[in-house]
Amino acid sequence: MGRLFGTDGVRGIANTELTGEMAYNLGRAGAYVLASETSHMPRILVGKDTRRSGDMLEKALVAGICSAGAEAVLAGFIPTPAIAHLVRQHDFDAGVMISASHNPAEFNGIKFFNSEGYKLSDALEDRIEAIILDNAETIPCPQGLDVGITSQLVTAADDYAEFAASTIKGDLKGLKIAMDCANGASYIASPAAVRKLGAELLVINNNPDGLNINKDCGSTHLDMLKNFTRENGCDVGIAFDGDADRVLFVDENGQFVDGDKVMAIIGLYLKKNNLLKNNTIVATVMSNLGFDIMARDNGINLVKTAVGDRYVLEKMLEGDFIVGGEQSGHIILRSFNTTGDGLVTALQVLSIMKESGKKLSELASVMQVFPQVLKNAKVCNSKKYSYLDDDVIARKCSELEETFHGEGRVLIRPSGTEPLIRVMIEGREQEYITKKAIELVNIIEERLA
Repeated sequence: MGRLFGTDGVRGIANTELTGEMAYNLGRAGAYVLASETSHMPRILVGKDTRRSGDMLEKALVAGICSAGAEAVLAGFIPTPAIAHLVRQHDFDAGVMISASHNPAEFNGIKFFNSEGYKLSDALEDRIEAIILDNAETIPCPQGLDVGITSQLVTAADDYAEFAASTIKGDLKGLKIAMDCANGASYIASPAAVRKLGAELLVINNNPDGLNINKDCGSTHLDMLKNFTRENGCDVGIAFDGDADRVLFVDENGQFVDGDKVMAIIGLYLKKNNLLKNNTIVATVMSNLGFDIMARDNGINLVKTAVGDRYVLEKMLEGDFIVGGEQSGHIILRSFNTTGDGLVTALQVLSIMKESGKKLSELASVMQVFPQVLKNAKVCNSKKYSYLDDDVIARKCSELEETFHGEGRVLIRPSGTEPLIRVMIEGREQEYITKKAIELVNIIEERLA
């Protein structure tokens, strides 16, 4: 059997790939690894999004936690970043979120947080995995008084909404906001936080039925929110994904505002107020070239990482930076939370709009989005990592970049799961970069077939 943990916990189709048995084993091994050295009965917070399979997996996971002698405290329907925050607020020994984020309803996932609210290191995930797959360690089976119990944190959603609202100064009175909850984990806490701050709020996709999470709605399907925002004369539209660790926006005209623009808006505001620590933003290699130019023109340093929020966070911790994220809307603001937090990010943008008196379209105009072309080169799977060593491919990439004179770039990277090399080219002219991307794909396929 392959590795259980991916880049964001254990994930798969519920009840076939991610079974009740697997959830039980993860709960048991996770509780043992994360909380076995405490002198008290360990307390582990468990949250979930709105998928129908969440009930099944929650019961199995909790049984595993209790069998290892820990207390499982149920938080109910709550965003992933709420678990990260509440673990710290209430001094839990660990936290677990049952969610498959932006994936369709038939998927589900399980991800752990340590007592400091951070996702687990590779070493800890490997240890949990070795216990489950290889019986690398023996987990004790407590009896009698030492068997774990369950309880509830009935204030979980309220506590998180209160925390999120406290991250901005003043209120949001005077703003008319459209919110798309993706029929997911944010449908209770996010509207509560925004209403607490006095905004006029219109909410869509906040009636989960277990099967409609992310279905034609939320941050992965923005058309409904674009139309709703325009038709109702809202100042801004906010879209969460299924577990609300991401957020994307549409402006008052229904135009899309992505994660790069959100980081630009927040970063420039913090810099203006001398609050951008070390004058740096962390982004991934997939951020648009326009983001690099915005940073350069405004004297902000950019640090780039591989794609994935865990790599962004690693670099943020390493350099003590406070703003980082991805185009997808997964924004980490370390002044407030230890992981991507859609609600907190949304509130920062709304607060900047209120304080500046500017429309979101004006704030977002600080960054020009360059045209981008993505193409796949089909290659031999055993050769897909060899592109770095091929002189012809390397020379073609260099020649292309030279023609852009700093206003374009070429990025090629192997797919993690398929026999493909992904080619991305950015530049000012769509027709030109499309032509060049096709040329580069043909060369890669010839060389690495």
